[in-house]
This record gives sequence, C-alpha cells and structure tokens, in this order.
Amino acid sequence: MVVDEKSSERSLPSTPPARILENRENQLIEKAYNLAEERLDNKTASAQEIVHFLKMGTAKAQLEKQKLEAETQLLESKKEMVESSKKSDMVYQQVLDAIKSYGGTETEDDEYE
Repeated sequence: MVVDEKSSERSLPSTPPARILENRENQLIEKAYNLAEERLDNKTASAQEIVHFLKMGTAKAQLEKQKLEAETQLLESKKEMVESSKKSDMVYQQVLDAIKSYGGTETEDDEYE
C-alpha cells in the first residue's frame, strides 16, 4: 500500500496555539501558506491565490520589500539618535549642576529650601 506523504502530514497532531500573539500569527501564516501550496499542487488554487504568489516573485515586489527594510532600519537609527541625544542632554545638565555646586552658586532648587 502506498502512503501519500501529504495525507500522512495531515494526520499528524498539530502544534498547540502559541500564547504570544506574534507567534500565533506566524503559526496561522504558516498554515495558510501550507494550504495555498497544497492547493497549487492539486491545481485547485483560485486565480486570486495564483496572482498573489506571482506578484510576490516580481522584481517590483522584491524592491518594495527592500525599501521597507531600509526605511525600517532608518527609523531605528533615528530612534537611537533621539535616545542618545536625550542622554547627552541629561549628562550635560548634570555637569552644569555640578559646576554650579562647585562654584558656590545656588541652583534653582536650593533657593526654595
């Protein structure tokens, strides 16, 4: 008796749903891709499914993906620069406060005590 590999895959118990939302989404995406692949292999895929995967393979789609990755990297760099600037401002203020205290001048907080 010949056992079809795909039918034996279906009989395997599925993994339990992930508890973290992002991981759960990844599980569902993987299931959707597996189903789409199966439907493509069986020649039962809809025109919409076929067009989706054809578009994913185009040069334009690849360039758009690269552009999104570059934009994400740029935003991360900007975020790091802003955080670094905030830290620098805090250190600068601490240095100024220290200089004022060494010079014997009162800070604004000391005036009210």
